[in-house]
Amino acid sequence: MLNLLDYSYNEIEKIIAEMGEKFFRAKQLYSALQNYKKADEISNLSKSFLSELSKTYTFCPLQIFKKFVGKDGTVKYLYKLDDGNLIEGVLMSYKYGNTICVSTQVGCRMGCKFCASTLNGLVRNLTAGEILAQVLCVNKDLGGTYENRKITNIVLMGSGEPLDNYDNVVKFIRLVSSEKGINISQRNISLSTCGLVDKINKLADENLQITLTISLHAPNDDIRKQTMPIANKYGIKEVINATKNYFNKTKRRIVFEYALISGVNDSFECAEQLAYLVKGMSCHINLIPLNEVKERGLVGTTRKKAYAFMNKLAQLNVSATVRRTMGEDIEGACGQLRAKVLNNKI
Repeated sequence: MLNLLDYSYNEIEKIIAEMGEKFFRAKQLYSALQNYKKADEISNLSKSFLSELSKTYTFCPLQIFKKFVGKDGTVKYLYKLDDGNLIEGVLMSYKYGNTICVSTQVGCRMGCKFCASTLNGLVRNLTAGEILAQVLCVNKDLGGTYENRKITNIVLMGSGEPLDNYDNVVKFIRLVSSEKGINISQRNISLSTCGLVDKINKLADENLQITLTISLHAPNDDIRKQTMPIANKYGIKEVINATKNYFNKTKRRIVFEYALISGVNDSFECAEQLAYLVKGMSCHINLIPLNEVKERGLVGTTRKKAYAFMNKLAQLNVSATVRRTMGEDIEGACGQLRAKVLNNKI
């Protein structure tokens, strides 16, 4: 079955035309899709038309399988796709609005040693519509519509490496920011990558206004190779040069994610090397005391030491903050909940 959410408004118009339906049906159908309605929930289109459409297309490619609400209000979603696969997402509420973290792949093949998403390897890429469905499904769950949406920000930081699913991710960004759809500003979208240099350079030419976030996690190649296999293909200087190119073409400040791992990358010497690495760049360092993934055996830095690391960076004129811990009581680490379900542990 084809997924209707994979199609733009103009592409929906073509489908409608090919079926011999009136032109205005496209707007009715697209509005229903953006409100994440199943075929039997759509009342302003004929049953015969919807029945014919349903022979070829699916309307809602995923459903909420399980939902967990943390003490701080963070919500962890486990979605079930039409093919039975499971993916995750997280909803975080802030003073400025609701941020949803979406997955871009079922699993991941990057092999980062601090991440749970890659424990079972890569199963498959998500389509643009399956990524979009996560946003629309949660927006509906919150009581929102595409005209009065409850989701304000998106981070592509769930399971998977977004740039390893490049075409679908770029199409998703265009779909979710379309004025015809849910219309979330590209400036409110962040994409996190472990550093696929060729794809970062390609992204810089897409004329998008999203924030690029680099999962750096080390100040030099020797340390980076200990935890991130991608470092064996792309050196840290190549990654930095690609981010500079992205900034030069988009004028969007770069964010570097830095997971602090006890005894690995949390020394003051590492802070000094990191400051030198990003010197002169328009960037911000997001320090994250590592969330424990039991299967990996790595231990996160204490928050006290994380703040000491941050203060050292500040002394070296580098903008940095320590990320607030959210959803820790509901398995906040990406991929952890999915892994537990697959192993029949919940």
